[in-house]
Parts: sequence; structure tokens; C-alpha cells
Amino acid sequence: MTLRRVYLVAGELSGDNLGAGLMRALKSRHPGVTFRGIGGPRMIAEGMDSRFPLETLSVMGLVEVIRHLPGLVKVRRELRRDALVWQPDIMVGIDAPDFNLGLERQLREAGLITAHYVSPSVWAWRQGRVKGIARAVDAMFTFLPFEAAFYRQHRVPVAFVGHPLADELPLDNDRSAARAALGLPVDGQVLAVLPGSRSSEIRFLGATFLAAVERLCEVRTGLRVVIPAATPQRRTELEALMAGYPGLQEGRLILVDGQAREAMVAADAVLLASGTAALEAMLCHRAMLVAYKLAPATHWLAKRLVKTEWISLPNLIAREALVPELIQAAATSEAIAAHLGEMLDDPVNRAALEARFAAMHAGLQRDASRRVCEAIEALVARQPLPASVAPDVAEEVSVDG
Repeated sequence: MTLRRVYLVAGELSGDNLGAGLMRALKSRHPGVTFRGIGGPRMIAEGMDSRFPLETLSVMGLVEVIRHLPGLVKVRRELRRDALVWQPDIMVGIDAPDFNLGLERQLREAGLITAHYVSPSVWAWRQGRVKGIARAVDAMFTFLPFEAAFYRQHRVPVAFVGHPLADELPLDNDRSAARAALGLPVDGQVLAVLPGSRSSEIRFLGATFLAAVERLCEVRTGLRVVIPAATPQRRTELEALMAGYPGLQEGRLILVDGQAREAMVAADAVLLASGTAALEAMLCHRAMLVAYKLAPATHWLAKRLVKTEWISLPNLIAREALVPELIQAAATSEAIAAHLGEMLDDPVNRAALEARFAAMHAGLQRDASRRVCEAIEALVARQPLPASVAPDVAEEVSVDG
């Protein structure tokens, strides 16, 4: 079986990265394959015929989505028409579920094979959406085993393909080399602090994180703290906050541009906001504390909608509380400093946790792009998903309730 045409729709830069990796893998197995849909610079470099700019779908926030809704409906209608004329072997939506799942449903109803790469957080909230997903796709391709378990419980064909970030990060990392690259001392304790990549996260967490760091530095004279700024705007916001903590300016704290991965590898412990950063810290094999705050109304609503026991991906993957989580009122500077102090004072537990994270890393390092290719080939050939990409992990998770 040879693939001739694959329709791909990515919605943001992270999807462009995933799409480019998938395209490379598909071209290695099917040299004549061609691609069409929506992609960014990386996918275009791999040969994507992009019908619209990637930024077309990069709309966030309720007000912004409503304002752009007529344009998005028009784009979806045009993509549907374009795909049906082109007649691809399969259409794969890459993330952007609010847009892609609707397009996938329309194309599947018209007779095309469809799949979705990167599961929305349907296992965590609004679980009723799984019924719509079942109508939209012939298969879901998931990063994580507990996601695959959820879909299998709901009888949606699923392929657990592993996480591309796990493929990208090495199973062995060098703490000393990372410290040298950041200008940190090889000896002594290092704390990495990642307050988030969004302005709202800096607003809700920045001052609390800096106050906790100040408490730690008062009693740990050798502690060095590194804060990676996700963007130039986040750096400006962090610098404004740091001006209120003059005790942290005397060589104790360094602010770097990007380099979050290097900061985490260099650290003995990591303080971070929940999200992908927690997964990345796990893949860097570092002990961490997750703290998160939301607007009060948002937190009130989330408590009633979210169905999971934990919010951090390491705990969700392990199905146990490996990582302490301080949420909302519990995320005080005093509590954060106390938890981090205990973590820094317990090298034996940190070493055991690093070993556990390394084992979890190995379990997610599955050559994701190749696994997605194998699943696509099975779907196009109308064969069951290969056992190697759809393991029986249903016993690992039950998130209904």
C-alpha cells in the first residue's frame, strides 16, 4: 500500500512542528507522497501546499474567536471543498480541535478517512465531547497512555504514539554542562523557576514565586536561581516584578531568554506553573513543584468541570502524586518555599524521583512520527490499528465521574 496524497491542517506553531516531523516520516516511507492543507514554515519547507497562512487558525480567547468566527467558517468551508476535490488518502487534523474536529466530521461524512493528532483534554472536562469526536474521526492519535485509555473506554479507535518531546530530549542529560552553559556554579544548589509563558500567568504567579524565592535565598546563602523568560514581553514583565525584590539582584538570580530546557537540566529542583513545562521538567528528570492560580471565577468554574484528581502531566501519567501541586489559595509564598526547602534538603528522594522520571521518559520515547505513519497506513488500508501503537492500557486510568 502506497500513500499518494495526505491532507494536513495545523493550527499553530506547535502543530507546524508536529506536522513537519510527520511529513518527513511519511516521505521516508512513501517517497512520492504529496501534502496539502494548512501548515506553517516548517511544513511548507517539507513540501506542504498550504491553502491559507498558519496564523489563520491561531485565534485564542472567547471574544477573539467570536470576532473571527465568520472568517473561520469560511476557511473551513473552503478547506472542505478543496479536500473533496483533491481526494486525499486521509485527512489528519493536527491539534486545533475547535476548528479541526468540525472539518474532520464534515469530510468523514463525505466519505474521506479522517484522524486527529493530539487529543483535546476531553478526559479532563466536558467529557461528553467524546461522542462528537467519535463521529468526526476514524482514529485519535494520542501523546499519552492515559489519553489512549480514555478513548478505548469510550470505544473510539485510538493509537498511543508517544510524545515527540520525549523523542527529542535525551534519556541522559548533563547537569554540569547545563550549568556551565548558563554561567552557574557547578557546585551548590540551583533552583529553576518557570512562572509561565502567558502574561496572565506572570500576573497571577510572578509575585508569589519571587516572594517564595526571596524566602529561600534568605536562609540558603549558596542557592542560585535561574528564571527563563519565554518571550521578550515576559522578560519585560518579570524585570518589572523583580525590581520589587532588591535582595534577589545581587547575583542570586539570573534572568535568561528562553533556555528553559537548559535551566531545568541545570537545576536541583524546579518551580513551575502547570502545563507543558511540567512534562518537560519530567523529561529532564528533575524534581519539581507545580503551583497555579487562576482568576477566582475561572477557578470556581474549573473545580466544577474538571474530572481529574491531578492537574500536572507527570502525576496524570504516573496515576499517583509524584509531584506536589499547590493550587489557588494553597499556592502561597510560604507554602511554596517550605515545599522547595524540603525538596532541596532531600537528595536521596530527588535521586529516586529522577530515576522514576527517566523510566517514564523511556516509556514515552516511541518515535512518535513513525508511529503516526504506521497508524495512518493501517487506517488507509482499512486494517486494525497495529498493536504496537494502540497498546491495551485501559486498566491504567479511569477518569469518568
